[in-house]
Amino acid sequence: MSSASSSPSLDAALADIDTVFNGFASPAETGCEQCFRPEETAYLRTPYTRVPADLVRRFFFKIPGHFEDHAAVMRRLLPQAAHAMAEGTLDGIGWGHPGLSRVEWRAWPAHQAAAVETFVHDWWQHVLRVPEPPYPVADVFETCAMSLGTVTPLLDRWDSRPTADVHLASCSATWLYQLEFDAAPFGWWDPDDEVAVVAELQSWLAGHAPARLRAQHEPDLATRAELLALPYGERWAHPYRTSPSVTN
Repeated sequence: MSSASSSPSLDAALADIDTVFNGFASPAETGCEQCFRPEETAYLRTPYTRVPADLVRRFFFKIPGHFEDHAAVMRRLLPQAAHAMAEGTLDGIGWGHPGLSRVEWRAWPAHQAAAVETFVHDWWQHVLRVPEPPYPVADVFETCAMSLGTVTPLLDRWDSRPTADVHLASCSATWLYQLEFDAAPFGWWDPDDEVAVVAELQSWLAGHAPARLRAQHEPDLATRAELLALPYGERWAHPYRTSPSVTN
């Protein structure tokens, strides 16, 4: 896929991340000695120095127990990590828990938390407007949702522009099979929170997606989305599922 061009709102969000988190470090960081060499961990203690891109990825997706101060590490990495996510160069999106999903960034000072939240929102909205984003849109959605701890603001910002509707069809094709079985369509979501997330996604897709999917010439996906509004038993007893003539 081609790299995503930028947008004024995303540029502003990234500039704010750069300003707010400029010069951060984890001064006493020792890191996991089995995963990182001393010279690699030294980057985390040293502000105003670029961390090699592959090392940003390795740090960003590690569990908090690999660090003395995981929150400080995330603040240290945020300028580079945010730019890499927006540019599509952070390998690992869709393949693990992003660092922001493992840190209580909402408890950070208000201007730091606001910078993080604005970036995630603007990255998501930007991806919806790019015909060929560098990551699968479903992976960006999951990454953003895990970072925010909720799917609500992402669904609220899913506008009905033509490109966003193309991405809606792609995500629906990815998600519907799991949602039809009342299961979360994500690989990395916390199982303790899945029930609420599944219910919200089902409700939103049933209420907002069918007409938009039909406009994308996806009548099968549209019908399957509509059926999510039904209780489990009725969903699977519906003529769409039981009548060959309807299904065909």
